Amino acid sequence: MYHVMARGNRRGDIVFDDQDRETFLKTLGEACKRAGFRIHAYVLMSNHYHILLETPQANLTAGMGWFQNAYTRRINTRHKLWGHLFGGRYKAVLVEPGNAYWAILDYIHLNPVRAGLVTGGNGMESYAWSSLPLYLKEPWERPEFLETSMGFAVSGCPDDAAGRKDFFMGLERRVDWANPTQAGLVFSSAVRQPELSVHAALRRGWLFGSQAFRENLMAKLKIKLEAGGRKIANGYNGPEMKDHGEAVAERLAAAGCGYFDLKEEDLVGLPKGDRRKALVASLIHRETTMPLDWISKRLRMGVRAGVCRSVKQHRERLVKEAGLEAVEREIMSRINS
Repeated sequence: MYHVMARGNRRGDIVFDDQDRETFLKTLGEACKRAGFRIHAYVLMSNHYHILLETPQANLTAGMGWFQNAYTRRINTRHKLWGHLFGGRYKAVLVEPGNAYWAILDYIHLNPVRAGLVTGGNGMESYAWSSLPLYLKEPWERPEFLETSMGFAVSGCPDDAAGRKDFFMGLERRVDWANPTQAGLVFSSAVRQPELSVHAALRRGWLFGSQAFRENLMAKLKIKLEAGGRKIANGYNGPEMKDHGEAVAERLAAAGCGYFDLKEEDLVGLPKGDRRKALVASLIHRETTMPLDWISKRLRMGVRAGVCRSVKQHRERLVKEAGLEAVEREIMSRINS
């Protein structure tokens, strides 16, 4: 399950009239047939879109690539334009089923409220280019590509007249009409789950969900990286690689301290340039992309310049002192066992 969004090139418009909007939805429906996508929610704005979609065939890249390329060609042909319509590749954030899914569902449907395109007077359902009005229709009036059963289920509403009304009223309760720009940015369910900061996660994260969900994804990513080596690792970038690098760095720090029988409190009392710290720091610097500031803080080594100096000195010792390479191999074997 993904939250997918993309903006226009240089934040320009991606639709210019209602015919373009119809073309967007028609192309989205075609992409779903080709790729087997299930769309759970969407909203189309003038210069960007948001989609909550499911990929039963694990083919997000192929399906989204076809969709954005096909839509761009159609808009360029109609308006006699040339070049990119979207400002680069779409952004996709993995979404955990349950409350995280529910939060994203509401976040998407409340986008026109935050943008000031609807008010309490004219009703949220008056914005036609979102899946919200379709959720309020009878099932046979909805397009084939829209999957609503999970949305109603997480909201605790049946898909009948009374349930659809409750679904809408629950969404409306999420809006403070005195401050509509904050609608849907923070989510807290009625079952006392912790608040979910939707906006922050979608801006900076690569997943949206619980710590257990994150750890499960990290474990799967670790298996892929180790199975395919650098070739597969290069298929990942940004926040997910940062998360993976930090996880590896933590294991290296723990394995190094374990080898030297150092406890966390020992790190504080040891000299910043301690040779054992320098060896572990050098391994982390060599095997991960973690910055010197992170290494310094984790191993209590003072300023980053000091870490850089200690790492350099350790690498000089590796050439001269027998046995150091064997220590490094032993520590590496501990994190891989």
